[in-house]
Amino acid sequence: MDISVVVVALMAVVLLVLLLLVGRRVRLLRSGGIHVALRTRVDESGKGWAWGVGRYHGDQFAWFRAISLRTGPDRILHRDGLEIASRREPDHVETPNLPSGSRVLRFEPPGGGAPIEVAMGPDALTGFLSWMESAPPGTRLPWAS
Repeated sequence: MDISVVVVALMAVVLLVLLLLVGRRVRLLRSGGIHVALRTRVDESGKGWAWGVGRYHGDQFAWFRAISLRTGPDRILHRDGLEIASRREPDHVETPNLPSGSRVLRFEPPGGGAPIEVAMGPDALTGFLSWMESAPPGTRLPWAS
């Protein structure tokens, strides 16, 4: 087999994968998605952020990793157990890894477990906070007074 045939086939596979990734991201954004960075390994180094697209679906916030061929979400946050532990501005080390103008929200999962941080721009943050506060009537909100 000629080496040029192998190279062309390999390039075709890489191009196909790139087209699938771009098509998935565009589809998620067009169906109401927002740019969100998320990290589950919270430490002081500022590393561990992963880019993705978040999408609201009822009482769930589904997060899809940007570079993934998975059809389903990589992480699901449920509104009923979600409580903001802290808010902060990103550190100067984190800023290049996050959406422009981001604020970082830290969530402590109920019953212990590893904290989760999400970072999103001002418009996405306003929508996210509105979603958190818009629980159905009769639902007790732990963060409301």
